[in-house]
Amino acid sequence: MLALSIRQPWAWLILHGGKDIENRDWPTKFRGRVLVHAAKGMTRDEWEGAWIHAHGTGASPKAVEAGLTRDNIQRGGIVGSVEIVGCVTDSASHWFVGRYGFVLRNPSPLPFTPWKGQLGFFDVPESALNQPAAQAA
Repeated sequence: MLALSIRQPWAWLILHGGKDIENRDWPTKFRGRVLVHAAKGMTRDEWEGAWIHAHGTGASPKAVEAGLTRDNIQRGGIVGSVEIVGCVTDSASHWFVGRYGFVLRNPSPLPFTPWKGQLGFFDVPESALNQPAAQAA
């Protein structure tokens, strides 16, 4: 199954916070379900900037309720899946800020599976999911 690596907390926001656009500098013709890979790297500025951007969306109270912190957010593995239903160059979505936006629908959290990320779309065998020791992150 194809996967897309997304830095945190953006991956969490896709799965739990209503983020319906994934911003990229490149377009895609792909349509369908992809795995959401939470990248291993995350700076303090990325963490804070995401929550500033998310202000007013209702995502912050959900994160507080879930006990989410910069120290305990899952990184370096598969955390869910989402459908890519389009690719746009303009959108009224609060989340659109890039050159291209992958339009997302039907997010589905999954149990964390450690996995090494890659640039662009990359393949993850379905047999690896739910097997935490499948591949070192």
